[in-house]
Amino acid sequence: MINHPAGPPAQPGLDLDDGSPLRFGRSLTPLPARRRCRLRARPRLARLTVLLASFVCAACGLVYELELVALGSYLLGDSVTQTSVVLSVMVFAMGLGSLLAKRLTRRPATAFALVECALALTGGLSVLALYSCWAWIGRYQAAMVGLTCLIGVLIGAEIPLLMTLIQRIRREDAGRAAADLFAADYVGALIGGLAFPFLILPTFGPGTGALVTGAVNAVAGAAVVLWLFREEPAPRIRMLLWCCCGLVLAALAAAAAWSGAIERAARSALYGPQVRFAAHGRHQEIVLTGPAEGPLRLYLDGRLAVCGPDEYRGSEALVHPAMAAGPDARVLLLGGGDGLALREVLRHGGVRSVLVVDADPALTRLARTDPGLAALSGHSLDDPRVRTADADPLEWLRSVRTGDRTFDVVLADLPAPDEAGTVKFHSQEFYGLTTRLLSPGGRIAVRAGDERVGDERAGDERVGDERSGLWQVESGLRAAGLRTVPYAVQGGATTSCRPGPESSGDGGGGDGGGQAFLLAAAAQPPLGLAPDAPPPRALTPDALRAAASRLTALRPARPPAALTLLGPR
Repeated sequence: MINHPAGPPAQPGLDLDDGSPLRFGRSLTPLPARRRCRLRARPRLARLTVLLASFVCAACGLVYELELVALGSYLLGDSVTQTSVVLSVMVFAMGLGSLLAKRLTRRPATAFALVECALALTGGLSVLALYSCWAWIGRYQAAMVGLTCLIGVLIGAEIPLLMTLIQRIRREDAGRAAADLFAADYVGALIGGLAFPFLILPTFGPGTGALVTGAVNAVAGAAVVLWLFREEPAPRIRMLLWCCCGLVLAALAAAAAWSGAIERAARSALYGPQVRFAAHGRHQEIVLTGPAEGPLRLYLDGRLAVCGPDEYRGSEALVHPAMAAGPDARVLLLGGGDGLALREVLRHGGVRSVLVVDADPALTRLARTDPGLAALSGHSLDDPRVRTADADPLEWLRSVRTGDRTFDVVLADLPAPDEAGTVKFHSQEFYGLTTRLLSPGGRIAVRAGDERVGDERAGDERVGDERSGLWQVESGLRAAGLRTVPYAVQGGATTSCRPGPESSGDGGGGDGGGQAFLLAAAAQPPLGLAPDAPPPRALTPDALRAAASRLTALRPARPPAALTLLGPR
């Protein structure tokens, strides 16, 4: 005899009224009539609403991730490390959030509303919170990991709760329901990923963009729960959820209203009270401080790149030895959007044309329009011999066909290879593309970092294991078929402006001994100064030759391998 379980038979399409999943031995109680009518009468519309919520929440979640990656790259540089940390911590936290969500599925609608409110508040305020932490506390990395973990846990809790809500509407095969839900989730991630660089970042910037995303996230979560599943929470709980959603939106609106003041206060605490200009350019944060009469400080991504009283040391050393080693009528300046190296180029009487290729038009625009920086650069960008191209230097080099144009001098006014984010500008591929544009007798001059690196590594038994610095840059130039001469200039590029804010680098100058450079050409280039330009303040022919002799003697017997785009960093 077959024994039947006690109680009424299970009816298809009905859930337990407490929201718990089906279990063996439990009877089913029909849902309230109003709720059953709304969800069952139009199940396709209800299901589509839940899938749309999954789409919107996934888009918002990916935007939060990209906001954290972009902010880390702006503030600390080294975009590879910031991306790796954010994504790995986020994925781990999402798995943890999915596990924790199992305890919330008895009341999935209420839990989903609370999760979305918490996620909207946390993700929306994340950029302002991290920027303030970086400016006032200085523990940015730890704060970023903690905030990323919290956002990841909340994102990870969404899918289990949304799956339970879909099954509340209509029982169906779990695989089909999961396929639809993940499809909506992944498509939403695609839209969020595309909207971030092309819409959100250019229109709102990182801070306001995160706040707008948080508001959309809160509205999407509230629309599902407080409209479609509004009978699940008790009236008092439902009122609290309305209040919670309203408070989140009010907090985000208040943060948006005060974001400008918060950002100005943070910048004042970080850079001092005399911030002349601050903006997020296409690839970096640009901050200019100091009175019009000087001294000026230019910060790029929080790194002190230009110090008014000291900048001439590096600019002169990069330009004048290269200009003196042969013809100099046609010059290519890669980087140098601040106009300072360009000022030194234009002091040579033989120059007929200069092309400046810089990735960030905001920097060249600032160098033209700010009275202090324009005066410091000698209004060099306004010279009729100068043309500018707003392009990444590596991408620009790839776009130029061999034979289209050649240059007598190529100056790479780019950061020294002291972080992963600048490796591409000192790779063998970069120098190979640059060499194609050299005319017969053409030269390349590049920044190679702090001169002390050459001294320290020469006395280090592990010199062959070093992966950055003067000798690795030289290896890249030699791999491109060029002969090189190392040289240096005494004095750091930012010494007079210290103390300043903490930064990820020192702008290639450091505080101490000096700055190292490399001059390269197809034949061994001579090292000297040209008579068709005013004598530099920081260089003399004897000092250049002495520095070259010193560094040549320190060159390791087995130089490190050249950097490549696919090689070790």
